[in-house]
Amino acid sequence: MSGPVAHPRLELDAVIHPPIRFSVLAILSRSRTLEFGKMRDAVAVSAGALSKHMKSLELAGYIQVQKGYVGRRPRTWLAITQPGLDAFERHAAALLAISRGQS
Repeated sequence: MSGPVAHPRLELDAVIHPPIRFSVLAILSRSRTLEFGKMRDAVAVSAGALSKHMKSLELAGYIQVQKGYVGRRPRTWLAITQPGLDAFERHAAALLAISRGQS
């Protein structure tokens, strides 16, 4: 007889769980890199809110932030890291398993 099965909620990642962070990683999981302004518009938040969530994702090693210029205008790009992609995929799979009633 096997022991109890772990519930998929145990695979949820607290860093990714806030909806803005989940949205950022979902977008980056498809496009890999995106300019800050385009991300801000895509997730429909203020620049300040996005910056706050980017910092959490960067500290966790889930995204890399690169600053540079386009002409004379400063730009910031966000890129998902492999650990970030792996964590996002585990988190998304756990949400799907929970929504399907799997344990």
